[in-house]
Amino acid sequence: MKSQEEFKFSNQVILVPVAFVLLIWLVFWFEIRFGFDFTNYGIFPQKLFGLRGVVFSAFIHSGITHLYHNTIPLFVLTAALFYFYRDMAWKILILGILLSGLLTWSIGRPAYHIGASGLIYVLVSFLFFKGILAKHFRLIALSLLVIFLYGSMIWYVLPIKDGVSWEGHLSGLIVGLVFAFIFKKHLPILKKYYWEQPSYIEEDDPFLKHFDENGNFVESLSEIEDVKTDVEEEHQPISINYIFKKSDDSSN
Repeated sequence: MKSQEEFKFSNQVILVPVAFVLLIWLVFWFEIRFGFDFTNYGIFPQKLFGLRGVVFSAFIHSGITHLYHNTIPLFVLTAALFYFYRDMAWKILILGILLSGLLTWSIGRPAYHIGASGLIYVLVSFLFFKGILAKHFRLIALSLLVIFLYGSMIWYVLPIKDGVSWEGHLSGLIVGLVFAFIFKKHLPILKKYYWEQPSYIEEDDPFLKHFDENGNFVESLSEIEDVKTDVEEEHQPISINYIFKKSDDSSN
């Protein structure tokens, strides 16, 4: 990623999160309006028919509260993904759904697992760990913001609440962490200034030459040379010549 192109706003930053949120709300509206229940299209672990949920489960929610709790994090985190990591955003989004779903299918309880929370945990985990590994000040700031907003979600990777797919949350967390290590070649390049280069020599810096030995800025370099010359002359050793002269002894 070229430094002059990093973190550049594009239409995807807004359009993709909006489209994703509208899609999950549209699916929920369709269920309510026409009396459907898509729960059986969720992930059902260790069953072949349950594999279809790997693709569909992220778009299915059990109720308005479940849908509402996933909407805002999904929008915010997807927008952050496409702004800061646009070159890999689609890979993270698509593979995040599929791999977290497969892992949930492998380790989950024998029940239907639905909702976009697995993907949300993928995004939280990836954005946090990737920013720390990148060692880029903006990405580290993003990591701190993510953990500040959604750090409390870490408790829900444990079986502490009935009816919550902690297996899906844990799967998303693991997949996001793995992605943070896998996509290490796509880090933004920090701009290095002239004085940060290994070949930089402070004594040859044309700007620093405008400062005298006391740290005072002098506009003309010739003035500095004159001052140095004056100082050198002031510190020249004083030469004293003694002449011995015999005095006439007129008394004799």
